[in-house]
Amino acid sequence: MELVTPGFGLLFWMIISFGLVLWILKKFAWKPILNALKEREHSIEDALLSAEKAHEEMMKLEADNEAMIRKVKVERDGLLKEARQVKEKMIQEAKEQASEEAGKIIEAARLSIENEKTAAIADIKNQVATFSVEIAEKILKQKLAGKEDQKELIDKLLNEIKFN
Repeated sequence: MELVTPGFGLLFWMIISFGLVLWILKKFAWKPILNALKEREHSIEDALLSAEKAHEEMMKLEADNEAMIRKVKVERDGLLKEARQVKEKMIQEAKEQASEEAGKIIEAARLSIENEKTAAIADIKNQVATFSVEIAEKILKQKLAGKEDQKELIDKLLNEIKFN
């Protein structure tokens, strides 16, 4: 059993060497170890604060991005609406202009037709008058070939004038 229970001398020297090691550690190593632990604790705390700040900034940037996206969508919708209005206005103006041009063309065609009709009627009247004069001239030459026929025609015309 001697192996299991240590002797008094061994215990004494173990306590003295443990105390000496503890004193040396306290004198030279304990403060640097505690300072290193405190420094590590501060660096971890600073890292956590930086991470939290970064997270807050990310949230703020995300909110700003979302606001900017909404603003851009509103502007895009406005531009699209304005473009549609401009397109419709251009189409309407083109329709009006085409209608106006068609009206002018129709009016010009109507006037041209009316002028040609008037000219054709005048031409027909002139031709009819010319033909009538020629026919009357031929008939009169044939009827008034003799003096008696001429006298008879004059009397007849005088009688008609009196009745009118």
